[in-house]
Amino acid sequence: MSEPIPANHIFNAVMDRPCIILAANTRIIKGITRGIFRAAKKTDSAVMIELARSECNLTNGYTGLYPNTFAELTKQAAEEAGHDIWALHADHIGIKKGTPEDLEETKKLIRAQIDAGFTSFAIDASHLYDFKGASLTEELGPNIEATANIGKFIQTNMDGRDFGLEVEVGEIGRTNHDGMVLTTPEEAVAFISALNDRGVYPQVLAIANGSAHGNIYDASGKAIEQISIDIPRTSAIALALKNGGLGVRIAQHGITGTPRELIYERFPHGAIIKGNVGTFWQNIAHEVLRIYQPALFRQMWDWTVDTYGEEGRKSGIKNDHQLIGKYSKFATKQFFDEIYAIDDETEHALEARAYAEALTFYRAFKCQGTAQLVRDHMDSL
Repeated sequence: MSEPIPANHIFNAVMDRPCIILAANTRIIKGITRGIFRAAKKTDSAVMIELARSECNLTNGYTGLYPNTFAELTKQAAEEAGHDIWALHADHIGIKKGTPEDLEETKKLIRAQIDAGFTSFAIDASHLYDFKGASLTEELGPNIEATANIGKFIQTNMDGRDFGLEVEVGEIGRTNHDGMVLTTPEEAVAFISALNDRGVYPQVLAIANGSAHGNIYDASGKAIEQISIDIPRTSAIALALKNGGLGVRIAQHGITGTPRELIYERFPHGAIIKGNVGTFWQNIAHEVLRIYQPALFRQMWDWTVDTYGEEGRKSGIKNDHQLIGKYSKFATKQFFDEIYAIDDETEHALEARAYAEALTFYRAFKCQGTAQLVRDHMDSL
């Protein structure tokens, strides 16, 4: 099987290049992941495949995938596509409480991810924040301490092997009475500097810059484009990190729904070097299933409405389409066996759609040819 490479080699190879590496969150691997890899091979693009803690964990998350099964299926897809420059990323390793028990459960998951062959990790303790802190360092203190704790644990358990490391400051999508709460350049520099002081050296930083995870909707429940990313703020943070000599660039989360012409024309390629695309792949998989497997899709639709309808209405969801957009991800685990037993025709359709869409992402991200940059970088080590 095609083995993933350490993501730090990818990040270091493109650190000063005007490109963004696609990090594809593939909740449904069948067909989709192979299409993404085929497009990566066609364009000679480095790529990352990832799932978050909520999606893939020791109780198989809401995708029905354990770390080892996710890793094996992804390696198989890379082998079938013949692509060599890719990393396996553990996204959003969320730490919500920061208690000893919370940290120990997190470490159990990371041990399993390391054993499965993951080569990159994203520690997300952004929920931990001291609103009464007298300084930036004090406000960020709970996040810093939890992130440093887990970062050192990864270093120790990787046993000298290289790996990629992403950290997060500013809870993505958090709002207050003034709207989106955005990370400041000062917060980003203070956070990374404090981690460096503790011996933890990430390559990429996820920030709160106006994006939101998943599909987004207007007040009437109509799906809308993701155009709320604050590009000037993102560029300012990246510049502050660069001027501080911290060797860190930005990981952009929440790209689903962002027009790709906006990405191509306006995103600060190189300031952002990792772009997460997640719910998008689920959306296109559902579009294909709706045509090729209508009975299965109807089962998934009905189960989602029956299971989450009341909860959705209480949270302000306006219609079934919005409900499906928010909650259908949970149907992946519920119908895992049926999804992974689809016929060859459906799988080929999923692969073809993912291939075409990934080609467009690689062009919008300006990352064609980055695989060779990584090969050259690794040869020089």
